[in-house]
Amino acid sequence: MAHLALRTAALLLAGSVFVAGCNGSSNNDDDRNTPPPSEPEQTRLHDEREFTVNEQSLAFDANTGALPGLGPNAAVQGAARYYGIYQGIQGPAGYRVEIPQNWNGGLIMWTRGYGGESLTLSGVTPSIVFRNVVTAAGYAWATSSYSANFYDVRAAVEDTNKLALEFRDYLLRDWSVEVDEPTQYLIAGGSLGGHTAAVLVEAETLERARYKVNYAGAMPLCQSEQNEFNWLGDYTLVAQHLAGYGDRPSSEFLTLLPNILGTLFVAVEGDNAWVTTAQGDKLKEIARRLTGGERPIFDEGFRVGSLQMAVLGTGGSDGTINGILAKPIYDNTDRVYRWTNGATPTTEEVTFNESIERKAADPEANPLRNDGVRWLPLVQGNFNVPVLTMHTLGDFYVPFRHQQLYRERAEANGKGGLLVQRAIRAPSHCDFSAAEMTTALMDFLTWVNGGPKPAGDDVLTPEVVADPAYGCQFTNNLGSTGREALPACPAG
Repeated sequence: MAHLALRTAALLLAGSVFVAGCNGSSNNDDDRNTPPPSEPEQTRLHDEREFTVNEQSLAFDANTGALPGLGPNAAVQGAARYYGIYQGIQGPAGYRVEIPQNWNGGLIMWTRGYGGESLTLSGVTPSIVFRNVVTAAGYAWATSSYSANFYDVRAAVEDTNKLALEFRDYLLRDWSVEVDEPTQYLIAGGSLGGHTAAVLVEAETLERARYKVNYAGAMPLCQSEQNEFNWLGDYTLVAQHLAGYGDRPSSEFLTLLPNILGTLFVAVEGDNAWVTTAQGDKLKEIARRLTGGERPIFDEGFRVGSLQMAVLGTGGSDGTINGILAKPIYDNTDRVYRWTNGATPTTEEVTFNESIERKAADPEANPLRNDGVRWLPLVQGNFNVPVLTMHTLGDFYVPFRHQQLYRERAEANGKGGLLVQRAIRAPSHCDFSAAEMTTALMDFLTWVNGGPKPAGDDVLTPEVVADPAYGCQFTNNLGSTGREALPACPAG
């Protein structure tokens, strides 16, 4: 047990952050597009945080070269890169822009994932696969560091839109370069950036944002969303209760974690890592249901220790998302936790649900604001442009359940025909192969430019999702690593 406790402490240090990423440094750019903000209705801890940009981190090399697998004529015919600092909603933010020589006038904004809790911001570059595909297609791309870390989707939304609208001014100011106004705007991103990309085409964002951009399509990948914080709260609360510490306040979770792990798991390292005890079996089955139900690759994802500790290391947070909100948003008042499949809960499940701690969200935790978007902008499935998503089935950190909620909301708003979703048979967070990313990007670009609507997966029908072959249609292991031991797709 002592060894387990020491191992847990080390993992906590590694997993406590939200993991499944110059020439011209003036910060006094023109804010003429910003409406005068009114007095905020509330203040929060996050408002007191001040961030700085590491200028040395902004420089990067332009992309050139052939693109394997995309045909003999697929190559980047030279590109120019630019970088600098501009003023964001929370303070200075860094930008990067890359424009190919054969620029078609389109601009794809890439929204980065969670940056941790550092007060220093760094330059952001999309994956080389993303850069290769979009620049070969003639598109420019741009990214922002945002003006804040932590889970600040509000800064991500406002700072991304401001950069999209004003990057031409920054290139002229910082590089004495004049470029044309884009003829088309697209948005893509992963994890927190997927949350951002989805939000940026929502009707509420188009109405409320300080900076308004009419994106012609969105590609949110491995997206997080507001339900993420119910998942983090649920898993930690259930683990504490099953381990026999339900009489202790949930604020003590991290202190109790070594003992909780020792009760629920045989071990957290070695060949038997994340194998469950009898009580842990219940935790695993509750987690299966909370993260999307019976499906391939869940078991493999459950045993990814880095993602387990990413979830457990939050301790469920305090409900305010580490100060992003002024009041708690977590709510499990109506949640029914099950680890069996019967039509009705067992006596043991009834007792568990009656005894587990219940928490209610403050109704004013995340209200509409009159000075821009909400502190935590909502993915509501109310959009009017093509949206293509991908999500790995085993992602234990940002679970597949988010895709099901997205589909339900889109259908409720009459937007289901504009949403294409793809399930990928991989156990980690944002774990897409080069082939999967390439195919999705090319299908997305074709679709938003008048081509056929791409195929997708049914994410809601339980029998479909539980099929051993689910996810095989769009999984392509070319360019992936670490999938060798996964269950193969059934022959035929």
